[in-house]
Amino acid sequence: MNANLCHAPAQHPLKVGILGGGIAGATVALRLADMGIQTLLIEAGSGLVNGPPICHLHAGGNLYRDISDQQCLTLLRQSIASVRAYPHSINRRPTVIATPVSDPGDAEALLPRLAQVAQEYRRLVDEDPANRVLGEPEEYYRCYSREQFEALARQPIPLKADSQDDWLIPLAHHLDPDKLKFPLILVQEYGWSLFRMAATATLALNAAPHCALHFHTRATKLEQRPDGWTIHASQGHGEAQAFKVDFLVNACGFRTGLVDDMAGFRRQRLVEYKAAYVARWQTEADWPEVIFHGQRGTPNGMAQLTPYPNGIFQLHGMTDGITLFKGGLAASGEHSAQPRLPPPYVAQLNNGWQTPDITARTRDAIAHLARLLPAFGEAEVGGKPLFGAQQIPGSDPSLRAADVSFEGNHYARVEIVKASSALTAADRIVARLAELGWLEMDGQPLSPSLALTKGQNATEVEREAIRLARERGYPDELALNMR
Repeated sequence: MNANLCHAPAQHPLKVGILGGGIAGATVALRLADMGIQTLLIEAGSGLVNGPPICHLHAGGNLYRDISDQQCLTLLRQSIASVRAYPHSINRRPTVIATPVSDPGDAEALLPRLAQVAQEYRRLVDEDPANRVLGEPEEYYRCYSREQFEALARQPIPLKADSQDDWLIPLAHHLDPDKLKFPLILVQEYGWSLFRMAATATLALNAAPHCALHFHTRATKLEQRPDGWTIHASQGHGEAQAFKVDFLVNACGFRTGLVDDMAGFRRQRLVEYKAAYVARWQTEADWPEVIFHGQRGTPNGMAQLTPYPNGIFQLHGMTDGITLFKGGLAASGEHSAQPRLPPPYVAQLNNGWQTPDITARTRDAIAHLARLLPAFGEAEVGGKPLFGAQQIPGSDPSLRAADVSFEGNHYARVEIVKASSALTAADRIVARLAELGWLEMDGQPLSPSLALTKGQNATEVEREAIRLARERGYPDELALNMR
């Protein structure tokens, strides 16, 4: 798509300031810079996309039983667009959804939703073949009966998975069918590498002629002007700077409320502190991601096993002792748009984790998976957790599909819950700028593909991802391409 700048009424090029370099701020910057818009990105940390744990696309919302079908379809469309924007960040392996007998849910309850999502995926591919990023539409999901599962257990474990059955064979060898409800569902829910996303954005924005990056820089005051904003900021060494922008994007993640407070805006939101854990388990097989459904917040809460190369796994357990934290869901109050998390969680966010906490929670996560996958009890702590706080606009903690909201003509706040919503937020900001007369559009929808990322080399992205993983103290495997 072509977009011509026509700033009105002033006679200088449009300049957009973005506060926050997480997945939201980085994606908005990529979209705007890709269109030739002068973009200023201010990030308090040392790099881009260094926030809450990300491990899969949520293409269809199949991991959540409590969200609406409409949210699922929105997540599907957003995920497809995200794959096209971050083409070298995907780990192409399926996800198996299992319902333990200890769970009160019906294993067949997801089937109507899966059929609806598969139909929409097929429609999107027919509309644009470039949307075929989740495999073939007719293979989007497959159900396995108990008889089929037990038959797979009698087959040798393949060293490399080349078919849908191959992905399920390791599970069939290690899971007791008496502990499961059937069918099991295999779905093309791919993995998403946080570090290759960060690498993609870092390489692209460092090379973008229309984007200026300011790291180790924190906004201290916002001054609203009739024609935009002045951002007063402090750099790491204490030097003060002032930046004038025509339009301000608040993309500060769980700290979005602090910027709202500086700007003088009120907004109701939730913030939830979460963590995922890194384990090492010696296995030679190709493993799918596995979701064992369970009731959130109970001892049998959902358990999630996310594979990476060389026996590294990322673990979630939806209990208060693992991924969830007691008192870790906070709401904004009457006098501030920023929810207040308990001080121990703020300390972890600011200073990192201590070794005893890492060991205890990771071992609890391993034990949580071993309830259903006994062999996984041999796994060991593989590194420090991936952790962060997730903002949720409004008051519904089950909300998963959200993107952006606006205040007046010069301010937007990006409020994504899932990373796949970031490009939608960016496109809504572009539409808002066009609506305000700053951009002339040609009437065609924006392509999900970005010139800044489309031409990137997969090897170069992986090399930068490994550098970032090491710099942040994580195993190389979290940055490696699985396939």
